[in-house]
Amino acid sequence: MYPLRRNRRLRTNEAIRSLVRETIITPNDFLVPLFVTEGKGVKDEIPSMPNYFRYSLDLLEKEVKELWKLGLKSVLLFVKVPDKLKDNQGKEALNPNGLMQRAIKTVKNVCPDMLVMTDVALDPYSSYGHDGIVKNGMIINDETSSFLAEMSVSHAKAGANFVAPSDMMDGRILSIREALEDEGFINTGIMSYSAKYASAFYGPFRDALDSAPVDMVDVPKDKKTYQMDYSNRIEAIRETEMDIDEGADIVMVKPGLCYLDIVREIRDAVDVPVAVYQVSGEYAMIKAAAEKGWLNHDAVMMEQVTAIKRAGADIIASYFAKDVVKLIS
Repeated sequence: MYPLRRNRRLRTNEAIRSLVRETIITPNDFLVPLFVTEGKGVKDEIPSMPNYFRYSLDLLEKEVKELWKLGLKSVLLFVKVPDKLKDNQGKEALNPNGLMQRAIKTVKNVCPDMLVMTDVALDPYSSYGHDGIVKNGMIINDETSSFLAEMSVSHAKAGANFVAPSDMMDGRILSIREALEDEGFINTGIMSYSAKYASAFYGPFRDALDSAPVDMVDVPKDKKTYQMDYSNRIEAIRETEMDIDEGADIVMVKPGLCYLDIVREIRDAVDVPVAVYQVSGEYAMIKAAAEKGWLNHDAVMMEQVTAIKRAGADIIASYFAKDVVKLIS
């Protein structure tokens, strides 16, 4: 007796496979991280992130135009702050003419419809490389949260559509939401890094912004007192639900590939959009293996971003965004 159902019938050729495919990648899935630096005419490749660059503001304009032409409509801005402007309080982050504020205005001037999200954390501005204020060998939570709220308002004044607090301080979403409301920015959204793990995959990113924690006496040598323990799952749901209760419009899981179980659990538990950050280490591993000829770059890239979306991501922040969109087009 022959089987009544042969599942392979739906895999016979590309036409039928594409017709019944459950997960489809489009340009609308992506949030593009962009690194901004001071200077003019600067397009500086990041050594640990091949074919990814820091841009000065004049070349940021060109990059944003290219992204828009490719159908990529959302960017996430990060800035590389000169060492001379760093301190423990991150005061430069509030400078209305600071690099982040100018970057926001640059993107909006060249492409008004581009959705601009901004990184909200102290590490690019911190002389210690931490996401919060350091005091007596500890990262001070509430004082940091208040400062992050001020930073968020500064970004909103410059024209940001969303602020993206990546710090993992307790209660900072409520502080930010209240500050934005008090200043009249009722339509400025918050994308919270709700389940951000203390991961070893962030190394190339810290190279890009020169934002790694410094090795000094009386300064925490890592971020494990505020970023999540990667052994924990239930905690991620609790963190995410608390952020939503405090006013987060979008929640994020970071990193991506090693945390797809968390993505699915959060997607099943909440009713707001879920973002996933495919981080610098994930990017660098594929690039390095492909350069060695050990992996097919495009095939692995597509498999990974598809897995992230299949797990439940509504938004994928990825350094591969341009590569993917060029490939699928």
